[in-house]
Amino acid sequence: MSDNSAKKKSGGLGRGLNALIAGSYDRKAPATPETTSSTTNAANTIADISLTQIETNPFQPRTHFDQVALEELAESIRIQGIIQPITVRQLNAEAYQLISGERRFQAAKLAGLETIPAYIRKADDQQMLEMALIENIQRENLNAIEIALSYQRLLSECNLKQEELGERVGKKRTTVTNYLRLLKLPPDIQIGIRDNLISMGHARAVINIDDVEKQLEVYRKIVNEELSVRKVEELVRNINLQNKKPDPQTKLDLHPFENEVKRVESRLSSYFGTRIHVKASAEGKGEIKIPFVSVDELNRILEILNYA
Repeated sequence: MSDNSAKKKSGGLGRGLNALIAGSYDRKAPATPETTSSTTNAANTIADISLTQIETNPFQPRTHFDQVALEELAESIRIQGIIQPITVRQLNAEAYQLISGERRFQAAKLAGLETIPAYIRKADDQQMLEMALIENIQRENLNAIEIALSYQRLLSECNLKQEELGERVGKKRTTVTNYLRLLKLPPDIQIGIRDNLISMGHARAVINIDDVEKQLEVYRKIVNEELSVRKVEELVRNINLQNKKPDPQTKLDLHPFENEVKRVESRLSSYFGTRIHVKASAEGKGEIKIPFVSVDELNRILEILNYA
């Protein structure tokens, strides 16, 4: 197979996985369970491997697979076969370990297949974890908390920086930061996000409240009254305005557009992923403060500002 055709073949994978599974590969002739048991397949090739020789991925971050969806996929496989190969690493002449494609692997067993096409590659334990997490993130039906937890594991267990993580998963660093901020919310609210009781938009507004009890109070109000994101943003602005103790010397120096200033402050905080402070005098003069706690945080803010 030529280099060009190999590139076209690998181009169908997700952006993050494609970056990890680099290089061309060749399709080997279909192998029976008997022949694969005594054969060491070369890396970067595709071969039909016996399902009994494949172990599941111990680093798989997703532990629950919808049984109805698996049955539907199994029926599709019975009719059309496996369209996209799974990815494995070879442990020895008789055993392989799944890297990605567990739903296809499980559905193939349900469909009664004996072998499955698999792309064989070399990978150490850290690469296994990284690829499993990235494939998990690229699933369309993940909730925001599952994505945030996968991002956090990539940062802590794979020693990635946020910028590197963004490149791996094809997301802007601000997007990654917004997901990670969700993990600062109380467990009850995180469960609400996971169970689709509130959206990420709701959560991004609630996280701008400093007091945990107030966060939970607003969360319960969202669920009970089915508040829109816009209503929640307004509610959060009012709470923060009430909680802010005015300086006695400037208490009387309130100006008519103070509410508008607070509205801008809230929107900027959501946009930059950090608490923004906006001060304005009655004459319309003032300042905007954007705090940061590290060089990485400063670079993230500069990136948002398109600062060269």
